[in-house]
Amino acid sequence: MVYIVSWDDFVERSVQLFRSNPEKTRYVMKYRHSEGKLVLKVTDDKECLKFKTDQAQDAKKMEKLNNIFFTLMARGPEVDVTEVTGKEQTAQPAKRGRGRKQ
Repeated sequence: MVYIVSWDDFVERSVQLFRSNPEKTRYVMKYRHSEGKLVLKVTDDKECLKFKTDQAQDAKKMEKLNNIFFTLMARGPEVDVTEVTGKEQTAQPAKRGRGRKQ
């Protein structure tokens, strides 16, 4: 199994793999704290895609990939994933402190 170096290539190929066989595709995350490495794997038992990183900033990318897969699983494989990646987070209202009720 060869690791894919480019994050964008990994995401694109993972989505294609899921769409080709949504019933059998699995997505696995493995984090090794001792090495500080995160490994992502997407497989359908015929093809295996892996991505490895040791950069903390890639955790945000992993969250986006999770959102893509959650959307594909919930809405179906024919959903356009650009609407998932293009959405901005809505701002949460400011929380008030633990003061008295008014």
